[in-house]
Amino acid sequence: MKKLSARRRHPLAAVVVLLLALAATGGLYAAFAPASKAQADSSSQSLAIDEGKKLFAVGCSSCHGLNGQGTSDGPSLVGVGSAAVDFQVGTGRMPAQQPGAQVPRKKAVYNQSEIDQLAAYVASLGPGPVTPNPDQYQPSEDKVTNAEQVAKGGELFRTNCAQCHNFAGKGGALTDGKYAPSLEGVDSKHIYEAMQTGPQNMPSFPDTTMPEEQKRAIIAYVQNTNDAPNPGGLALGSLGPFTEGLFSWIFGIGTLIVIAIWVAAHTTKAKKS
Repeated sequence: MKKLSARRRHPLAAVVVLLLALAATGGLYAAFAPASKAQADSSSQSLAIDEGKKLFAVGCSSCHGLNGQGTSDGPSLVGVGSAAVDFQVGTGRMPAQQPGAQVPRKKAVYNQSEIDQLAAYVASLGPGPVTPNPDQYQPSEDKVTNAEQVAKGGELFRTNCAQCHNFAGKGGALTDGKYAPSLEGVDSKHIYEAMQTGPQNMPSFPDTTMPEEQKRAIIAYVQNTNDAPNPGGLALGSLGPFTEGLFSWIFGIGTLIVIAIWVAAHTTKAKKS
């Protein structure tokens, strides 16, 4: 009887066995699930690169070469990164309709899915600036924080950008038919990418030169400038004192001339004659 009692299982033994089984199952899932997810991500990226290569061969290779090595009609794209592709193609600058001193912004030819595929292919040619996520380029939604970003961004913009883009981001003329485009209506992501990559005549501002939070502050300032009403009435292109002075000269002096003619026409001598 004692031996039989000694062999009797403890009441909690079944619970312990069940917990061990669950732990083993969880361990197996942890061991294999990440690998499956990594394989899926890798397969998805490979598919995007393959599709992007097909799009590149049709729409870009005539200028940039079949392997993005560049030709006499277009620069090499090795190492420009996905951010440059997302900016150039997303703003419609590429594919370019014709070569020139400046490629203007226009309606995009490709949709965002195709742009992502093109960007994936070009990124595979060599490391470069990566397309940013919204956390990097969207200003804060908190009013106090956003106001601080706008103030800081205004200082940075006037120091680094206003000499070309104008203090209000309205753009300006450069040399040899080139110009700094207006920033009005430009997507926040594209402003960030332009600072990352330095398209056309613009210098680049990598994170080592201008940290992420400073880029975001500049974007907050540009957004605020575009949305803010003009307290002076007519903006006159926001081109500064020259335009305002010219406006005053033409209309102010013109008004004085009209008044002078009217007064001269109504003098006593003029009436007698």
